[in-house]
Amino acid sequence: MPRCYWFTGLPGAGKTTLATALHVHFTAARQPSLLLDADALRAGLNRDLGFSRDDRQENVRRIAEVAKVLVANNMNAIVASISPYSEDRLAARALFAEGDFIEIFVSTSIDTCVARDPKGLYALARAGKLRGLSGWDDPYQPPLAAELVIDTATCDVAAALRRIADLS
Repeated sequence: MPRCYWFTGLPGAGKTTLATALHVHFTAARQPSLLLDADALRAGLNRDLGFSRDDRQENVRRIAEVAKVLVANNMNAIVASISPYSEDRLAARALFAEGDFIEIFVSTSIDTCVARDPKGLYALARAGKLRGLSGWDDPYQPPLAAELVIDTATCDVAAALRRIADLS
């Protein structure tokens, strides 16, 4: 049964790493899937959006609409998106039938994310060269009822995939 797997969490938490691993898993199992990475979508489909509250909301809405089309066409949609606001994630969930939206909170702490800093965002924010970083000087509202919570500081990719598979 195709579903939307929505990975949310702070920058550097491991969303894209886990989403990519899930996509590889589905491909190996010959289950159609498509990875919708918010960073990649901001370079194309959502390139007209900035990081204001309204633009962040529209970013999540567009990603959710694409994911909905994928699921309706028998493909698993795998979304990696900070999606910092609870209200926006709830609106995304509302587009899907009960059980077709699996929210996965990558709950890795900000200290771990800052230490990893794979894109240098936290260094830029600390230096005052980047404003509006989710979880730093802009809100990140953790999910209250995610189907799964994974801390990548204590759970490796293989164990996380097993936990995701247990949801199926």
